Amino acid sequence: MKDYIINAPQLQSVSKRISGIGITVICWIMWGYLLYPIITLINWLRGDYNVINEMRWFGGYKSLLDLMEIYVGTLIFLGIVWVVWVFLRKMRTKRILPAAKNVVTNEEIAVFYHVDKTQIGHFQQQQNVTVLFDETGKIIGLE
Repeated sequence: MKDYIINAPQLQSVSKRISGIGITVICWIMWGYLLYPIITLINWLRGDYNVINEMRWFGGYKSLLDLMEIYVGTLIFLGIVWVVWVFLRKMRTKRILPAAKNVVTNEEIAVFYHVDKTQIGHFQQQQNVTVLFDETGKIIGLE
């Protein structure tokens, strides 16, 4: 993969940060909710018989089987969503974007990076080039 990821969360808007944190919290709550029956079963096998009282309180064995249907259905649904997501990502990466076919001249590169056209040839021969950014994340030059 030749795409580089710049980890700069300070460049994200506040709404994107809040929504990202919210989605993370919701996913962790769902994960805990799905693991709760397994944790309860492990505690029961270890000798904690409070589970029996909980089962009686919430409707007994029949209610437990109904909940297990919901859990299995949820896991199957999440698995299908995951497989579809992987398939779509795989299909998307095979395509060549139209912008990748455009040939960019040295003059356009010099304008984009705010350097002289004569320096572009020098930078193309270098193995390492440092890109300078301002505090808003815009490119201001190359070294």
